[in-house]
Amino acid sequence: MNGRARRGSRGDDGGSWIAPSSADQHRLVSRYRAGDRKIEAGRDLFSIGSSGGAIFNLLDGWVALYTLLEDGRRQIVQFALPGAVLGILPSKRAQATFGAQALTDVVVSVIPAAVLASFSRDEPEITMRLARSLARDCSMAYDRMTSIGRRSARERVAHLLLELFTRYRAQWPGTRIEEMALPLTQEQIGDATGLTFVHVNRVLSAMRKQGVVEFHYRRLRILDPDRLIEVAGVDPQMALSWLEGRSPG
Repeated sequence: MNGRARRGSRGDDGGSWIAPSSADQHRLVSRYRAGDRKIEAGRDLFSIGSSGGAIFNLLDGWVALYTLLEDGRRQIVQFALPGAVLGILPSKRAQATFGAQALTDVVVSVIPAAVLASFSRDEPEITMRLARSLARDCSMAYDRMTSIGRRSARERVAHLLLELFTRYRAQWPGTRIEEMALPLTQEQIGDATGLTFVHVNRVLSAMRKQGVVEFHYRRLRILDPDRLIEVAGVDPQMALSWLEGRSPG
């Protein structure tokens, strides 16, 4: 990898998108959970307009956070991976402005929203980790907005694939991974990038022929990391550290 690419995307603390540690999850879950729940693929954890009576700690599986337009069109605003905490609203009376749908069968720990205040008081270290996680969510949301508003179709798809791959890769630091299960359809990639199914298919086919990535039967393989970074427009030093599992120097 020679790291050729232009600068112009997310910088981070080197722990980009890393989920809370298993020890943190155990402490959070054991003290505050109201129980674990398995939710089948295609069902919502919570829907648009819900009151937010519970918070969900995602233990296994993938979740899409989405909004809906009046005509039924969907925009996926974020993908949640294991370790994510979902369902925190800005106030007690607020209603969710987005929904959360299981893309695979998922397992979540359900935490009553009412215990959040005591949790923040009793677990300051985990609370700060959660705050950093929410800040990264905001950063990714800004990136997604930039992609949809300014990036080309090719750049949008490349950026999304690189983002998801590096988030997945971060769960096994120090291990070189070039392939992953990516439980998304091309339609869902389109919902996340603001593109039609046909356009996504065309972009993915071109990237495969150019030897950049291969996406087949919901498996993603990175064929040329340097080229993917270049197409996505990500800071090459940061992106290479994500892909190679080392902290940026």
